[in-house]
Amino acid sequence: MKSMTLKLFIFSLLAVTSFSSHAQADTLRVMSFNILHGATTKNDFNLDSLAGVINHYQPDLVALQEVDFKTKRAKNYDLPTELGIRTKMASLFARAMYYDGGEYGEAVLSKYTFIASENLALPHLPNSEPRAALVTRVKTKNGNTIQFVGTHLDHQKDETDKVMQAKSIVKSLGDTEYPTLLVGDLNAVPNSQTIAILSEKFMKPKHSNAWKGTFPATGPNICIDHIMFNQPNKWKVLDYEVFCENYASDHCIVIATLVFTP
Repeated sequence: MKSMTLKLFIFSLLAVTSFSSHAQADTLRVMSFNILHGATTKNDFNLDSLAGVINHYQPDLVALQEVDFKTKRAKNYDLPTELGIRTKMASLFARAMYYDGGEYGEAVLSKYTFIASENLALPHLPNSEPRAALVTRVKTKNGNTIQFVGTHLDHQKDETDKVMQAKSIVKSLGDTEYPTLLVGDLNAVPNSQTIAILSEKFMKPKHSNAWKGTFPATGPNICIDHIMFNQPNKWKVLDYEVFCENYASDHCIVIATLVFTP
């Protein structure tokens, strides 16, 4: 009996060791990109230019803000699908509101297939624009499940809506079991109440560029576009970059290269 118990213990130990040895780290390149509903700063609606920016930096995951879906101003294009085709990435869209004959909201592009998604409607005052968080999950090439959340919080100077939205994100995702990246145009500066609330569960990378200005694209002087993550002991920041390309968008593009170790 003791011999059988010992054999079972050794088998269990070997199984755990084997499982752990197969868990591999992933290096992920993540982008936040406010695409100005496809218009560009010259209002010439150049989807090839937007896709060219993404292709140039070769991200694995992209959070897109100010995304139109078949609106009149976007020439009835489905922008997430169009950009997905041009970048050879999978795309998902989350409606924040109906607008101009179509819809307006957030989108995510991914080099990995999606295994789950949710459109998380965020609270707002009655006269404010609706906002959303697009919650996606992907399985990486090394078998890790990563939760990637793209969002665009309220733009008003008064923080009332943003505070409600930050609290909603923390309530819905703060205790998730999944390693999570929270990415997007948060319209919140570093010392704001909004960032303080999100920082209860998500942190910014400890990198010298993490608080650089991201808006406006010409002469950026405020940091409102962010990449944050939970489970900080599992993430290593290799780089954090802010690129200010002032044709494709009025926001700078934020890119982080991160290593996730399960």
